[in-house]
Amino acid sequence: MRSGRCLPFLAVLLGATVLPAHAATIQITIDNLVFAPAEVTAKVGDTIEWINKDVFAHTATARNGDFDVTTPPKKTVTSVLKKAGSVEYYCRYHPNMKAVLTIAP
Repeated sequence: MRSGRCLPFLAVLLGATVLPAHAATIQITIDNLVFAPAEVTAKVGDTIEWINKDVFAHTATARNGDFDVTTPPKKTVTSVLKKAGSVEYYCRYHPNMKAVLTIAP
């Protein structure tokens, strides 16, 4: 019966050795009225750096309402991805600017 007592301890010990996954930082550049890259794959917990190189403000507005980020001219704004799914987004000020962000769990 001694081995039965060791199982909980062993489970805790093995669980402590698992390394946590590190979140990535992904850059999306806004330049000349274009999101680049236009298609990005990321994971929940990753950070998006929205880099606006234009001389006017832009937004990254999710069509499903998951996020709405405003980036002033010549500035960088960050946001953390909180929900998995494929998200189409656009700029509210320039609706022809469109892109897709695919977020894995």
